[in-house]
Amino acid sequence: MLITGGHSFDTIQFFEMFDAIETIEYKHFQQPKANAAIAAGRATDFDVLVFYDMWKTISEPEKAAYMKLTREGKPFLFLHHSLVSYQNWPGFEKIVGGRYIEKDSGVPAAEQSNYEHDVWVYIQSSPNHPVTRGMGSFRLFDEVYGNYRVGEKVIPLLTTNHPKSTETIGWENRCNSSRIIYLQPGHDQRTFETAEYRKLLQQAIHYLAAPQ
Repeated sequence: MLITGGHSFDTIQFFEMFDAIETIEYKHFQQPKANAAIAAGRATDFDVLVFYDMWKTISEPEKAAYMKLTREGKPFLFLHHSLVSYQNWPGFEKIVGGRYIEKDSGVPAAEQSNYEHDVWVYIQSSPNHPVTRGMGSFRLFDEVYGNYRVGEKVIPLLTTNHPKSTETIGWENRCNSSRIIYLQPGHDQRTFETAEYRKLLQQAIHYLAAPQ
């Protein structure tokens, strides 16, 4: 179940990337219809939920549906700007394992997250995890996020020493019975078209879809 909405992106190259993964089939849902479908129980039709949305509003029934999925062990993959979703729902941070904090009048400047477009990001991957197996070190011309929160209990999968970025840029989290992966890279077609990112995406989906 592939979910987008709330943020512009290179749509042609994005869907071409998913079309190129021959070992998966996907159905695209755009917000707000995606959340309505999740609340209606449609997520049970899919092995993995993949989020590339950046959505602000979520109803109480939709929140309950997300949490119900975690209790049932449904796996989630969150990509790039999906970390910014649901600024007013603390439960979302528990699911993803981190939080990008947007600028707001009530948020101290020291707590606000930030970003930098169009930079070379040198990435080191964990050698002992199925999502990053065989990845080693690589670089992407992408966007970095800085000063975002990363949960203390997550398993780091990707790290970088870019000065504008938080060090951990990919991780595995657990929420109730669900396995959750977050991958911060993925801004535009320059990343979508790289072999490294496609391998990372495919291995993440396969890992999440495998029986626990």
